[in-house]
Amino acid sequence: MASSSVDLEDVPSESLMSELLRRMKCATKPEKRLIFIGPPGSGKGTQSPIIKDEYCLCHLATGDMLRAAVAAKTPLGIKAKGAMDKGELVSDDLVVGIIDEAIKKPSCQKGFILDGFPRTVAQAQKLDEMLDKQGVKIDKVLDFEIDDVILEERITARWIHPGSGRTYHTKFAPPKVPGVDDVTGEPLIQRKDDTAAVLKSRLQAFHKQTEPVIDYYSKKGILAKLHAEKSPKEVTDEVKKVLS
Repeated sequence: MASSSVDLEDVPSESLMSELLRRMKCATKPEKRLIFIGPPGSGKGTQSPIIKDEYCLCHLATGDMLRAAVAAKTPLGIKAKGAMDKGELVSDDLVVGIIDEAIKKPSCQKGFILDGFPRTVAQAQKLDEMLDKQGVKIDKVLDFEIDDVILEERITARWIHPGSGRTYHTKFAPPKVPGVDDVTGEPLIQRKDDTAAVLKSRLQAFHKQTEPVIDYYSKKGILAKLHAEKSPKEVTDEVKKVLS
């Protein structure tokens, strides 16, 4: 492994200590390779960091990984940039290649949470082939099941303070003054894709694309359906139960 430019002598001892403790705690954890599937707003983003820390996994969000590979100008990143510049979709092989590279990192030693991939059965098969070559497989696929109506209420009521990224929800976490950030008093905005019309088309695409994927993993006997409409704490408990 190429040594990075960071000299261990320059790393503050509390950082080293906490990393050492984390590794000791992680040493006894069983390996887990997970896929999170769910529509926008189903809570995958809330659960990923919690489950990642609990089980010492790495979180692989394919969109972020593609952007990182492009920025780092890795051979795969350069190929991906070529496709994106032409306005084409990045090929399944390329995305699987980028995942393949990522899961060899030390942080992924105990396994990973794959988020946003696979979106099609063809991608799921390619992913299986790649993992098979490494002698591992997906352990569990968590399906964040939630009614479209509940999602609409969740998402269209989201308001954001653009300066800080603070998020509010008109029903569950309203600002003290409607439409205004608690801290700065500046106006809140809605994301362009948080409107009912955009959500509807995203959900239609999600159901059409993803139903077959859910079916694919269900047939393999590794699918677990979660009640994603519950509170985040309850969903976390459900995930832990499924993984125990």
